[in-house]
Amino acid sequence: MFDRLKKEHIVAGDDFNRWKVPPASIAIHLCIGSVYAWSIFNPALIKEFGVVAASSGDWGLQSVVWIFSVAIVSLGLAAAFGGKWLEEVGPRMVGVVAAFCWGGGFIVGGLGIASHQLWLVYLGYGVIGGAGLGLGYVSPVSTLIRWFPDRRGMATGMAIMGFGGGAMIATPIKESLLAAFYQVPQYLGAESAVNLVTEGGKRMAEVGGQMVEVVVAGAAQVAAAPVPIEEGVYVAGTGNTGAAGTFFTLGIAYFIVMLIASFSYRVPREGWLPAGWTPPTADAASKRMITQKNVHIDQALKTPQFYLIWIVLCFNVTAGIGVIGVAKTMMFEIFGSTLPLIVNSAFAATYVFMISVFNMCGRFFWASISDYIGRKNTYYCFVILGIILYLSIPYSAQQVSVNPAVTYLVMFYAATMIIFTMYGGGFATIPAYLADIFGTKYVGGIHGRLLTAWSTAGVLGPLAITQLRQTSVTNSIKDLAAKIDPAAFQAKFGAGLDQLDQLVAAKTVTIGRLMEIAPAGTVDPTSSLYNTTMYAMAALLGIALIANKMIRPIDDKHYMETQESGSGAKAASEA
Repeated sequence: MFDRLKKEHIVAGDDFNRWKVPPASIAIHLCIGSVYAWSIFNPALIKEFGVVAASSGDWGLQSVVWIFSVAIVSLGLAAAFGGKWLEEVGPRMVGVVAAFCWGGGFIVGGLGIASHQLWLVYLGYGVIGGAGLGLGYVSPVSTLIRWFPDRRGMATGMAIMGFGGGAMIATPIKESLLAAFYQVPQYLGAESAVNLVTEGGKRMAEVGGQMVEVVVAGAAQVAAAPVPIEEGVYVAGTGNTGAAGTFFTLGIAYFIVMLIASFSYRVPREGWLPAGWTPPTADAASKRMITQKNVHIDQALKTPQFYLIWIVLCFNVTAGIGVIGVAKTMMFEIFGSTLPLIVNSAFAATYVFMISVFNMCGRFFWASISDYIGRKNTYYCFVILGIILYLSIPYSAQQVSVNPAVTYLVMFYAATMIIFTMYGGGFATIPAYLADIFGTKYVGGIHGRLLTAWSTAGVLGPLAITQLRQTSVTNSIKDLAAKIDPAAFQAKFGAGLDQLDQLVAAKTVTIGRLMEIAPAGTVDPTSSLYNTTMYAMAALLGIALIANKMIRPIDDKHYMETQESGSGAKAASEA
């Protein structure tokens, strides 16, 4: 049965309409592209026990963010191994396996959430689902390049556009499902009406003659809740964030859509060319650094060009992927306290949605533009403009903490949206860049191996943003605590300043809670938590700029001999 999925059984006739292939590619990428809406799950996963606010037994943000990172690492590894396999078996076989992995990963992850076993979420969504991401990602790329040799950039833009747009569709769906499965925990009353005590850093209250852990929901928690709730005290472990039910539902839906799309894949016969199209002359191609030859997939790893392009992609992705992983949380932290009437849960969800819109549009726009200005010049645009924009974000954050004007929110919003167009555009342009440099014959496999740069970025980006942010949080809490009257601290948290570290570990003390008793005129440091991260991202783009400058045409010794490539001579002419 599986043998019928191989590429020799899905070769299209000469009368086949090539425009039937992009919809299948886009459908699969829309499904796997929902990974970019991962930050929608963050608020729920870090409050699985507390539901309305984090309790002592809940996972921390630094633990949850790494699930996204593991998925991206698995994506790159699966693409590296699956790229060569794709050249052997074709896109339909790879697409079917991707459907099983991505859909099944959600199911396993949902079981992990329901049982509060974090390792199962890592295994399911991160490892198994991540493998589905990698296989689904590479399945259409070389196929569409062969169907559209006349418009490589546009073809790869179409193939990868859906990946950027996946979060655009997934964001409202995930928000709706989380709200549908959400159950408000047991409410005990206003904070002033409940007798609270602190034990081991935990907030406790008597319920039914027993002391149980509780959480306190303030204005920020009320604004972030997916359904209407009241400020006050809630019993930990009595509600449901809806995350597990959402995982199960999405896993089934994605599996069905991806399976149907995979059976729509077809490949052109060897030597096929679009009607009326003539390959460019050797002189015209060389002026744009487009080869008319082919480099074998294994030989490509022996060229400096492969590693230079790897560095360019890795650092361009690192600069954006960390921000995507915490987008909703970051929006709340930078602007939630200064502009609470604007930046609420709905606004933050819309922000994630718009990231997807610009990510998707940037993939098609920049990839299509690269057909005219060249891939190397396109990447110059990405890194130079990106450096300027990343440096503008700390300015906006600093200004809004002093003067909470909407102008700075608009500046931040515009800067990040342009960044995400270039983030997506980088992914969409890379396959065409590789085809220009290495030829079209093995571009699918070479592209798969290059995506290990994405795996690396999937670690570097979230690591940088979480570690630098946590350092800022720790320092800010210590600075605020030093300004607060010890008696006010004791009254607020039921413990003295000498227990600060224990209270922070139990999530009882946060920046927001400290600001409630801080002296008048104290500036909330929350909006500046990501400043150091943005400076680091700009530095990485500076390295990418140098690497892109060093890229040159391949040395002749790396190209395949005509007789060795066989029918690949025709493929070379398509370059």
